[in-house]
Amino acid sequence: MKKLSLKSLLSAVLAGILAGAPASPVLAQDPAPAPPPKQASLQGGVPISLGLSKYHYTNSPGPWPNITAPFRTWYVNPGALTNSPRLEQLIQAGKMNLSLQDAIALALENSMDIVVQRYNPWMADTSILKTKAGGFGYGVPGSLSVGSTANLPSLIFDPYLTQSVSVNSALIAVNNPLTSGTGTNGISALGVHNSTFTTAFSQGFSTGTTLNVFWDSTRSSSTSAFNLFDPAVQSTIGISFSQQLLQGVGRDITRRNILIAENNRKIADLAFAQQAITTVTSTITAYWELVYARANVSVEEQAVKVSDKLYNDNKKQLEIGTMAPLDVTRAESELATDRQNLIVAQTTQLQDELVLKNFISKDPTASNLIDVEIIPTDKPDAPQSIQLAPFADAVKEAFVKRPDVQEQILNVKNGEIDVKATKNALLPQATLTGTYSSTGLAGNSLATASGFVAGPQVVDANGNPVTVLNSTSVPTPIFVPTATTTVTGVNKTGLSDSLSQVFHNRFPSYTVGINFTLPLRNRSAQADSVHAQLTERQLEAQMQQIKNSAVLDVRNTSIALEQGRAQVEAASKARELQQQTFDAEQKKYQLGASTVYNVILTQRDLITAQGTELRALANLAEAKANYERALGRTLEVNSVTIAGAKKGDIEPDTLIPGTRDGQVVGTEELFKALDDKGKSGNR
Repeated sequence: MKKLSLKSLLSAVLAGILAGAPASPVLAQDPAPAPPPKQASLQGGVPISLGLSKYHYTNSPGPWPNITAPFRTWYVNPGALTNSPRLEQLIQAGKMNLSLQDAIALALENSMDIVVQRYNPWMADTSILKTKAGGFGYGVPGSLSVGSTANLPSLIFDPYLTQSVSVNSALIAVNNPLTSGTGTNGISALGVHNSTFTTAFSQGFSTGTTLNVFWDSTRSSSTSAFNLFDPAVQSTIGISFSQQLLQGVGRDITRRNILIAENNRKIADLAFAQQAITTVTSTITAYWELVYARANVSVEEQAVKVSDKLYNDNKKQLEIGTMAPLDVTRAESELATDRQNLIVAQTTQLQDELVLKNFISKDPTASNLIDVEIIPTDKPDAPQSIQLAPFADAVKEAFVKRPDVQEQILNVKNGEIDVKATKNALLPQATLTGTYSSTGLAGNSLATASGFVAGPQVVDANGNPVTVLNSTSVPTPIFVPTATTTVTGVNKTGLSDSLSQVFHNRFPSYTVGINFTLPLRNRSAQADSVHAQLTERQLEAQMQQIKNSAVLDVRNTSIALEQGRAQVEAASKARELQQQTFDAEQKKYQLGASTVYNVILTQRDLITAQGTELRALANLAEAKANYERALGRTLEVNSVTIAGAKKGDIEPDTLIPGTRDGQVVGTEELFKALDDKGKSGNR
């Protein structure tokens, strides 16, 4: 049998682990398999947008120039629930070579958690829009308040234009001609016809003022003989206002629900950032778990091969009588255990692959993805690349960057707004009101001429006519003069004349008043005020609780990071010592002082040490991801920000094993680079 060289053996093992595929048999002389073809990476392509800036619902379309725009609904596009095209671009020949940054980018693009969370900021926009109109907002996840609990006078900030037209016609039975307006016993019914047109404009303002402007125009006619105008046109234009003097005074009070809705929008953004951090951290963890699972399969396969070789050798020695049967049984038991461990490792690899697929896809059961094998191309970072901030600085950074802390700060601000509003609601209600109006009256009236005619003749007490001498001394009878009125035509006036009187202020009217309401016990307002203060105190306590949790999280993750670094150093040292043991055993074998059996055993120990080191490196990478999550810097270190994500600015740097300085190299060069690195580290 040919002797195995150290260089070829380690090259085969290194190539097998880096490729994520089973390594070549220990004693095989075949060259290492060629690396898989390089697939398209997401880096350098179209940047991914988290989509928050795609829609804006805080401002509704105005009535100009399209007056029908406010009465049309906004169409909400259905969400895309299929995998993005870029996911398919990475699949070649049933395999997906996936870097860590590509996995993060795909997760941000396809994660259903992100898709679901993305709707919350948009729904928070609708709360702002509704409160701008004077309504009550909606709740959003992470917010503990949907609006103020203060019972204050409501204001409608949206302007309203109200118009009404009515026509009234009636024939009224007459019982008393004096009170009915007919004026004569000969009329048994009074006919009335009215047409009314009313226009009113009203709007509330953040000063606590409500303004109303109105125009009322009425045309009326009747069969009454006593109306001066028939038909008559009466117009009234006026303005009225109400101003709160105690309750509901101040912009912070009247805009309380708007301020809370705006804070809730920020909370929704922070909750979205928290979900993005969770998704990125989970994706990183799933990625490194798959990296280790694939390497562990290679380790277990090598262990099975070594155990199988040992078992076969022991059987041969048993046949020639140089080994006890118990040793063969022990070797067979070890082989069975190694095969069981291999099955467990393969199962874990499949499970970890499914977990990662679920993070990077909307539909992991899609026909073009369900049977795809994911091949991670990144390896865990070296310990030297991990930066651990001083604990005090780390805590300060966490308080500034962690979304849960910032969310609670905004919740406390909402509580302060409600406390201020409920305190104002304790005051009595005093409302200053005022009305000014100007009225005009016009219509059709009769044109008349006045004169006198001779009436009854004047007689004396005896009934004899009384006469007077005229200019010719002729006796002339005397008659009583009677006044007469003659209708000569109709004076026609109408709406324009009525409005002229209005604008010339012919018939003005003024009203000013104060309405004062004093609740004698005020129990409802007292309850609201105390409840708001208790809620604020509870929010402050929760704020400290969240900070304490953040401190504990930072402490635990920093400890885990330090322990992970120590474990990597220990595992690396153990692997180096095992490497030296293997090198020594290999030299002894070359000199004829050792056996293939001993070489196989030391090689298996070396492979196990390499697997342990890779497990420690994966744990360290996951600890680093959790440390960054605890500090709230996950998106920052992975080149993703919420503001940048709105613009689609994601430019990851992808590291591909089997490359150095962007160039593909073979295992010999990688081996040499590792040797150089080890020598520099021993200096």
